[in-house]
Parts: sequence; C-alpha cells; structure tokens
Amino acid sequence: MIILGIETATQQVGCAIGGVEGVLASFHATRGRRHAETLVPAIEFCCEQARVDLKDVSVVAVDIGPGLFTGLRVGIATAKAMAQALRVPMIGLSSLDLLAFPVRQSSRLIVAAVDARRGELYSALYRQVPGGVQRVGDYRVCSPNDLSSDLLARGEAALLVGDGAIRYASTFADRGDLEVGSLGNAYPSAAALVELAQPRALREEFVQPWELEALYLRKSDAEINEEGRRQHTGGSL
Repeated sequence: MIILGIETATQQVGCAIGGVEGVLASFHATRGRRHAETLVPAIEFCCEQARVDLKDVSVVAVDIGPGLFTGLRVGIATAKAMAQALRVPMIGLSSLDLLAFPVRQSSRLIVAAVDARRGELYSALYRQVPGGVQRVGDYRVCSPNDLSSDLLARGEAALLVGDGAIRYASTFADRGDLEVGSLGNAYPSAAALVELAQPRALREEFVQPWELEALYLRKSDAEINEEGRRQHTGGSL
C-alpha cells in the first residue's frame, strides 16, 4: 500500500510518499507561500525520489486543517483531484494532530497551536498514549491569553508546538512550567501525515473525495469582511 500525503494548512507546503516500510520520501518548503505553484512539482519530486509511479498510489491523505484558508483549499482540491483521477480513497487528518504526533514522547501535556491570524490561535490539547498521542477535548479557536489562562487553570507542565505558539511565545514566557517548541516543530509534517494515515488505511477508515471536508473552525477573512461591509451598508446586495 502506497500513501501520498499532502499538507498545505500553514505557510509551509509539504508532501510525502510512504507505506508499510515507512516514509520513502518527503518535501517541505516554507518560502513565499506559493502553495499552488509548489505542490504539484513537489509531488513529482517525491515520487521520483521514492521511485514510485504515481499510478501506484493507493491512498491519498491530506491535512484538512484548521489553518490558512487559501493553503487548505489548494491542498484539498489537489488531493481530491488526484484521488479521483487515480480512483483511490482518501484519509483526512487535522493539522493539530500532525503537530502533536512528532513530540509524542513528551510526558507533558502537549499543546498544538496554529496561527489563525487576527490575534487568534487554532489549538488542541494532547496526552501521550502507547504508540502516539490522544486528543483531550475539542479543536478550538481562541486568543493566546485565553489559552494561557486555560493552561494556568490546569496547573500542569506543558509543551507548546506550532507556529502559533512561536508567534505568541511572549504570552507564555513568564510561566516556568510551559515550554515553547522550536522552529523544527513549527509546522505540520507531511511525513507525520503519512505515518498517521498508515494504520487508518490498514483499518480501511477511508472517505471518498466528495465526502472530505475542510476543518475551518471559523469564517475566512473574506467572509468576515463581507459581513462587516453588509452590516455597514444596511443589508445584503
């Protein structure tokens, strides 16, 4: 079984190829947020490096968010198009799950935080379990101060990972029991996507392309701005 993983939820563009033997090749780039221009050549590069023909892919896995709206739409649309062309099923995984998985060895509470812009974070909490992590509670959108207050109320040591944690590191700096991760775990990993998709694929936990939906958690900036404009003008056009 060959899995193609596509990850575009943040300013990073990533893809990976793997199977039962693990990740065979991966690509990640963060410069310029050129998701549409970068993604297809990156997939071709991974296939070449892994010595895998695209027609041999049996599952397409994709990061469904939350994250940047434009990036998510590019990644999900590309993943759906490829799955339909190859006539293979899909697996969707959250960007927050992908952030938490690489630090699964931590005994502390793991906090995944993606920069949601507008002074907010997409976040979720995780705990270590045998073989991985388990999410504690729901995915949410909140302010950095609200997240800091929630962690203070929990009163336990925590590791914060993701570009949101790094951007608002000063909010958590005065807490000795909170550690903010490095740039090495700032973005969801396409390699982690393939690793997490593998057991789901073995259990045949698939969705069809037309069933897969993005996890946005809030309206896009364009939708928010349009609503504000309509309220300002006194109604819809």
